Amino acid sequence: MKVLSINTASKKYNIYIGHNTIVQLNSIIKKEKITFYKSLIIVDKKVPKTFIRKINSQINSKKKLIYYFNSSEKNKNLNSINIILEKLFKNNFTRGDVIICVGGGIAGDVSAFAASIYKRGIKFINIPSTLLSQVDSSIGGKTGVNTKFGKNLIGTFYQPELVISDINFLKTLSQRELICGYGEILKHSLIANKYFFNYLNRYFSNIINLKSPFIEKSIYESCKIKKMIVEKDERENNLRKVLNFGHTFAHAYEAALNYSKKLNHGEAVLLGINSAIKFSDKKKLLKKSDYITIKKYFESSKLPTDIKKYFSLNDLNKIISFMIKDKKNSSEDINLILLKKIGKPLIDQRYKKQQLKKFLRKELSN
Repeated sequence: MKVLSINTASKKYNIYIGHNTIVQLNSIIKKEKITFYKSLIIVDKKVPKTFIRKINSQINSKKKLIYYFNSSEKNKNLNSINIILEKLFKNNFTRGDVIICVGGGIAGDVSAFAASIYKRGIKFINIPSTLLSQVDSSIGGKTGVNTKFGKNLIGTFYQPELVISDINFLKTLSQRELICGYGEILKHSLIANKYFFNYLNRYFSNIINLKSPFIEKSIYESCKIKKMIVEKDERENNLRKVLNFGHTFAHAYEAALNYSKKLNHGEAVLLGINSAIKFSDKKKLLKKSDYITIKKYFESSKLPTDIKKYFSLNDLNKIISFMIKDKKNSSEDINLILLKKIGKPLIDQRYKKQQLKKFLRKELSN
């Protein structure tokens, strides 16, 4: 088991990464000196009950409630937050009590947001159950819900007390879910570490098939990159913006499909990364040899890249409208994170909507 310490301006906490970490949950909580009297365990319905029983047996509190959350982008909304808040109020939870989330990124975002606003902040423990949540959403304290205007437009920054990442969860996931998480691992390598990208390039098959030590190293290295960025810029004032590489496109793709199961978040991120890479090349920002390397990598790994499988020219205006509403924008221009070379991102690259429209029109026409 590896321990990664996150030390932000607002809080310091540890991430435990390894096999069977959930059966050590009680001892880890004691070691971390986290105390509480009541616990609300919010469980993603997709998590197998064998894991829930193990976790339940590890949580010692005078009062314990379990709420099963139907995790989906469409349920990532204020109605779900109100249900959680009502449970907390009815059972008179105090700020000394805890919400424990067991689930993927959506469940984690919703649970953490509820924790952050209940009585201005209740303790929060995150037990991410998907590859996507283990390498990305459980780290850094971003919480939020969706609205009809776009993804994650209502939210807070709120750090957990503790994160427990058990690799055994991953064995229950489909190949599609694993690729969903892999998109964020790839993103981290592209924005921060060429050596890590080369590692992913070389061992892709071993990683995606959960072979040891490749999957463990990939999770740990990915978390290290996000740790480095979040510690320097907790509230996304500058450097942390690089974590949105590919996401301006990705969030627009998700929203344009009304968060359909046809396209999950990680697949959208992979499409978005590919779009950002192509746009970086088109604008002559990206080193040509690196562009060719990334392009070949996408081809050999057979990761999702073709937006025409999901959209037609009829969707163009809808995609652009969601890109305009992206929370990174501070003017009428669309703010993108692009790439200069592998490991060297470019933040605050602003373009007129007509430039993006022309680019996407060509992508949807070819």
